[in-house]
Amino acid sequence: MTINKLENLLENAECVCSQADINAALDKLAESLTLKLKDTRPVILGVMVGALIPLGHLLTRLHFPLEADYLHATRYRGAMRGGDLHWLVEPHLDLKDRTVLVFDDIMDGGLTLAAIIDYCKQAGAKVVYSAVMVDKIRTREPGVTFEPDFVGLRVEDRFLFGFGLDYHGYWRNLPEIYAVKE
Repeated sequence: MTINKLENLLENAECVCSQADINAALDKLAESLTLKLKDTRPVILGVMVGALIPLGHLLTRLHFPLEADYLHATRYRGAMRGGDLHWLVEPHLDLKDRTVLVFDDIMDGGLTLAAIIDYCKQAGAKVVYSAVMVDKIRTREPGVTFEPDFVGLRVEDRFLFGFGLDYHGYWRNLPEIYAVKE
């Protein structure tokens, strides 16, 4: 992917969530999470690499005791459509008898998040909640029978990038969320 192609992609993309939209969503997420988790000493697991940026912004808004950890599981591996789930890094903290919040950048088809939630339950978590920065309005993959417990933004089913979401590994660093021009 050349710099020119990447710059052209951004120039032709549509901004679907501004910095103001994102900050308002993060504030709302923090308020909801605080009400639910403030007395539970939760483990908050960020799903890398997409959760890195939004979770960093969210954590600074949570003013209660928590432990933060991460995992790296992916179905995309740089592609635009997911394949089999690949575990690259498992959480380092013990999840047994803990309240766990799995935070991901996006809920798309739901297979990745479903597999991670199942992993946490098998690791003995007392309760597992899910949160996503972006929830795509779309039909979930066959077998996915849940919706995220906490959602920052709901967006049409388009290919998105920015604020943690990537386009072939690029543009996660943008402070807004864009949709690829169709």
